[in-house]
Amino acid sequence: MAYKHTNSKGVTYYLNSKDVTLRGGKVQRIYYFSKDERPEASDLPDGYSVNENPRNGFLTIKKG
Repeated sequence: MAYKHTNSKGVTYYLNSKDVTLRGGKVQRIYYFSKDERPEASDLPDGYSVNENPRNGFLTIKKG
């Protein structure tokens, strides 16, 4: 089940993740929000919380 969050403006966003390869060859998982459900949907990782920018409603996740 994908994690979804509704921001203060009433728009629902879904959390997605994918693995990307950095220039040094290291593989890192990135998380991002989208307005539609996608196959790369993800649950909120343990130890992370969702933050919302009060000015524009943009969502990010943060450790802690």
